[in-house]
Amino acid sequence: MNELLDVLLASLRDGYVQVSAFVAVTVLAFGFVQYRTDGALISAIEDNERLQVLFGGLLGLTPGCGGAIVVMPLYVRGTVSFGTVVATLGATAGDSAFVILALAPEAALYAYAIAFAASVATGYLVDSVGLGVSRVDAAVARLSPAARPDGGTAVNGGVTPNPAHDYCGPAPTHAHETGPDRRSRVLTPLSHLAHVAWWGAAIAGLVLGTLYLLRGGPEVALEVGVGFDGLFTVVGIAGAVLSLYLYLIGRHYVGEGEIARARDSFRSTYDTLTHAAMETSFVTVWVLVAFLVYEYAVLLTGLNVATFAAAAGVLAPLGGAAVGLIPGCGPQILLASVYAEGGLPFSALTANAIAQDGDALFPLLAVDARAAVVATIYNFLPAVVVGVALDLLWGPVFGLAEFGFGVL
Repeated sequence: MNELLDVLLASLRDGYVQVSAFVAVTVLAFGFVQYRTDGALISAIEDNERLQVLFGGLLGLTPGCGGAIVVMPLYVRGTVSFGTVVATLGATAGDSAFVILALAPEAALYAYAIAFAASVATGYLVDSVGLGVSRVDAAVARLSPAARPDGGTAVNGGVTPNPAHDYCGPAPTHAHETGPDRRSRVLTPLSHLAHVAWWGAAIAGLVLGTLYLLRGGPEVALEVGVGFDGLFTVVGIAGAVLSLYLYLIGRHYVGEGEIARARDSFRSTYDTLTHAAMETSFVTVWVLVAFLVYEYAVLLTGLNVATFAAAAGVLAPLGGAAVGLIPGCGPQILLASVYAEGGLPFSALTANAIAQDGDALFPLLAVDARAAVVATIYNFLPAVVVGVALDLLWGPVFGLAEFGFGVL
């Protein structure tokens, strides 16, 4: 029981400091741009159909998952193509990017450039051929007429509204404006206080998370104190608990009350901060679920993903791509750390960079599971092709198959 409790507390702590604090910064950055430009960023993406895939790839390329998270709600409401989703998720390196950028910047430059090119090309191919979710729905309907298709987003002849997700009309800016009165003498001020405390934890978590990465991702003891390990634990667990509160309760009393949705504009700086906190809290919950499933699977079954991915030869990029199928950033950070220690060839790192979706997959998985699964499959295929090609064709020539390529 003590070991199970330790896994729970460590997952709460690591999920917040290693992932959520960085997600918060990137989501806030895009939100602040939206606030200062009155929605010009999202409007530019939505209005330029031919460049949507390229824009999606660029947003996914930003370290962390904030840029990619911005795109997912746009697909849900039917204003960007499915190829844009594929390109965004494929180019996303998630929070593992921070590890590689800090410890192997040269490898990061090559790996993420290759991932960006492969993902954008795949995204344009998906749109041009018409391989959107609607095509999958049609195939499923033929196999099982009783199956209920989710609609997807049309990609032939332009982007059209997603029939399964009707977001027409202005979105409510606050939960109090629609439905029953959710004001409370206790929960409303408590939720605002939790929101402010959450940002305090996010700032502290960002500092601690940056120091953690600069130190090479060391083992951090689960303890309470004023030292690095103690603050890492206290801030991480506090931030995770606050995230759970904001997601389960606080969002009904602070902010718009809905999650996994893009905002066209923001009324104030506080409104922008609220949106970023709620979106990050939503991602945090899913990250914690992924961390717990992964950690308990390792604890109860003895599964060692890193050892599998470190297999020699052509199995290395296949293993890297397979790890990329696991949602969330935890396993990807682990793989990046193994690479930085010289335990993986560059081909495995690149295959993982293409196949992984980071935390950006969670919002899409929650509201459109079929689209999330199809996008993951579409990114896994080029990940395997590029990874194997790097290992067999270009690796021996340019040294890209070497273990520890580009590590400081």
